[in-house]
Amino acid sequence: MTDGYKGRIGNLIRDARKHKGLTQAQLADLLNTSQSAINRIEQGQQNLSLEMIARVGAALDSSLVDIGAGPTHLRVTGPTTLSGEITVKTSKNAGVALLVGSLLNRGRTTLRKVARIEEVNRIIEVLNSIGVQTRWLNDDNDLEIVPPKELRLDAVDEAAARRTRSVIMFLGPLLHRLDTFELPYAGGCNLGTRTVEPHMSALRPFGLEVKATDGAYHASVNREIQPGRPIVLTERGDTVTENALMAAALHPGTTVIRNASSNYMVQDLCFYLQKLGVEVEGIGTTTLRVTGREVIDVDVDYAPSEDPIEAMSLLTAAIVTDSEITIKRVPIEFMEIELATLEEMGFNYSLSEEYLALNGKTRLVDIDTKHSVLHAPLDKIHPLPFPGLNIDNLPFFAAIAAVAQGQTLLHDWVYENRAIYLTELNKLGGNVTLMDPHRVMIEGPTHFSGTEIVCPPALRPAVVVLLAMLASKGTSVLRSTYVIARGYEDLAERLNQLGANITAFRDI
Repeated sequence: MTDGYKGRIGNLIRDARKHKGLTQAQLADLLNTSQSAINRIEQGQQNLSLEMIARVGAALDSSLVDIGAGPTHLRVTGPTTLSGEITVKTSKNAGVALLVGSLLNRGRTTLRKVARIEEVNRIIEVLNSIGVQTRWLNDDNDLEIVPPKELRLDAVDEAAARRTRSVIMFLGPLLHRLDTFELPYAGGCNLGTRTVEPHMSALRPFGLEVKATDGAYHASVNREIQPGRPIVLTERGDTVTENALMAAALHPGTTVIRNASSNYMVQDLCFYLQKLGVEVEGIGTTTLRVTGREVIDVDVDYAPSEDPIEAMSLLTAAIVTDSEITIKRVPIEFMEIELATLEEMGFNYSLSEEYLALNGKTRLVDIDTKHSVLHAPLDKIHPLPFPGLNIDNLPFFAAIAAVAQGQTLLHDWVYENRAIYLTELNKLGGNVTLMDPHRVMIEGPTHFSGTEIVCPPALRPAVVVLLAMLASKGTSVLRSTYVIARGYEDLAERLNQLGANITAFRDI
């Protein structure tokens, strides 16, 4: 390896570490090495094996090495006008919940059209490592899941588990299978510290106690403790609700969950639990009544519904490029507030008649986007738990506000620092002012122009930057795009089918 290559790899590692928000000392702890060694690596003064580079990539949630190559970057040539039609894929978050939920079932689960994304791949790796057999059945991404008689928690794939936040959802189903177990700390998006306490308070009524030490959750279950009154969630979170639901599914009595999320992935999990023979009342509301079963052993087939966040991403692509396209299979129940907000801003569109998703429950429409002249909304835009504007859809309004006339205030109250990443739009010519860690003011209209940006480490802001690049004059480069692959399947290729000019490439 030449000094030049060592220097380039050192720069990549330094940039990825900074975007992950880690100090050299913290990265050294993750890799069981010294801070001075990390400093030498970043200075290009250290010989590195491919194994070490891969370990660094895993620790930083950045695929620095993939079959001996560097991270994937995207080159975008714009401005773009999109045309044609595109179909929304099934939900990332529902897919993850259903994969974890399959642990409740001792029988075979077949999931239809699963989103084949990196977050799903990580969960599958964790499942495989503890003895669950999974098999992709066809090109439609149908997935078969067969659990073992006994789970092997001592063999859990720690590297995969640490690269996903979703591993905390294993607590709900596992507490009925084992009296004591350990799970590695969760990872995923770098969105600030989000406490696990809401999960703990949701699961304590089932006898679960968790201590977090040495990079792992140490769980123990007291079988004498069972829910005696309604479980009131302190946070109306999606994954917290899912954890409570999965714990209740194998509790043979009736559990009442109050302040439950009624968001799309929670509804998909409820519909799946019903197929398992669990009684769930109140789907779509904030009070769920779950009558579980002591043992679940059935062969089931379930199709998760389409992803409203991907639908919003595609809608944003059309709006920022002022393009007329058709977006098919949009779950309208989870997009109505977003569309009403866009309508107030001057967005023109039409909807098809409603039809049902493959799960037979979720209402879908096709959206035709039309030429629009946008203006800033009169009020700030902020998210709320469903049926409010989706928390994950809020960042897309940054790119939309940037092409609208006037000032738009976005208030991202949920995450401690996600709004900060929206200031990356300034590098493309945007006028985004960070008011505090939760609020940004966006002045439009913007005439975007191409530049080079390292991908923000949070999924939705990363996609927002990519979509703004579609509207940018000239050539843009988005570096280290693994985080996008965590939540989207072939996004660049699918945008290219609509007329975008996006090329993937690697440095090394």
